Amino acid sequence: MTVKVYVPVLAAFTSDGMLIPRRIRWEDGAIYTIDKVVDCRPAAALKAGGQGDRYTIQIDGHQSYLFFERNVSLIGVNLGRWFVERRGQG
Repeated sequence: MTVKVYVPVLAAFTSDGMLIPRRIRWEDGAIYTIDKVVDCRPAAALKAGGQGDRYTIQIDGHQSYLFFERNVSLIGVNLGRWFVERRGQG
């Protein structure tokens, strides 16, 4: 069973408007620096469900997915939320 876990992410916008994640804080409070963004594309989170921009990231030599789920409202400051897929108990 895989669950969707919303996580805090420090991100930056490039001068041409690209949203780039820089650091991620895991559930236990540990902060991980994202060494590299390998790819970014619209994709479904097939294991946990949901849709968004799937970032293929590299942290300490390990590759993983980080998703940005866009807010459906186009107004306001809440652009969306970041989540990861992780194995759940059960």
